[in-house]
Amino acid sequence: MDKQAMPREQLGVCAEGNLHSVYLMFNAADGVEASLRASLASVAQYLYDLTDQYADSAFNGFVAVGANYWDNLFAGSRPSLLKPFPAMHNDNRDAPAIEYDLFVHLRCDRLDILHLVANEVDQMLEEQVELIEEVRGFRFMDNRDLTGFVDGTENPRGRKRQEVALVGDEEPSFRGGSYVHVQKYAHNLSKWHRLPVKKQEDIIGRTKVDNIEYASIDKPLTSHIKRVNLKDEQGRSMEILRQSMPYGSVKEQGLMFISVCRTPLHFENMLASMVHGDGEGNHDHLMHFTQALTGSSFFAPSLDFLIQELD
Repeated sequence: MDKQAMPREQLGVCAEGNLHSVYLMFNAADGVEASLRASLASVAQYLYDLTDQYADSAFNGFVAVGANYWDNLFAGSRPSLLKPFPAMHNDNRDAPAIEYDLFVHLRCDRLDILHLVANEVDQMLEEQVELIEEVRGFRFMDNRDLTGFVDGTENPRGRKRQEVALVGDEEPSFRGGSYVHVQKYAHNLSKWHRLPVKKQEDIIGRTKVDNIEYASIDKPLTSHIKRVNLKDEQGRSMEILRQSMPYGSVKEQGLMFISVCRTPLHFENMLASMVHGDGEGNHDHLMHFTQALTGSSFFAPSLDFLIQELD
């Protein structure tokens, strides 16, 4: 096995949960590739350093490059599985693709620090990019989605987070990086809240108040958990690390779903299972109550990969 030390990852990729988040999606101007490479490295180093400066507030963040823009910045050196977002449609279930050139993911337990850093990042990239979308997320109750159910229960813990999220020896040039998928879901909460709690629980596959997963035999084939808890051909769980958070206002609210993983295949299979189902008509019934507005594919390189581009 390769004994070479793992490059320094961007610390936000595998960070534990926070109270607040800011998500920034940018598109790049034409002809700025050389200067933008340098700026991205500076932003990534800045975020890495702030992790110490704002340790008391658990600040963390990362930058990621869009699948459709990667070759503009790093021609000839591409993660082998990086491809555009796998847009899907079936009946009234949509998973659209809306790609961005850059994604900056910021989280902290203090909203004022996030606001400060988001503005600093925007200024560091000024005149090279256009800010297309900004979304601010927040922790809801005890780590619950706005549907009222605990989110991220299946997430790996401890060192397993790095094992699941970070590319290893299978791609030596991109060790310490991560494949990132982002979807903005808007929930139909008025429709959801009209359901009896037991019906909600059947749709999720878990009890609502005490967060107890149904026994396998009791899980409906259309439950969310059944559709996303998948195994590969060797019987191993197809895990992802979810860095999702609720977002929104009274007018529009939902979930910023964020998957980080050492391979994009796990996310793609989960999404197909939700939208298309199992081939026997069993799709994810949670999608009757939420709508994906966006879908974007990125790669978050290691900090060392970005910095070496300055040499």
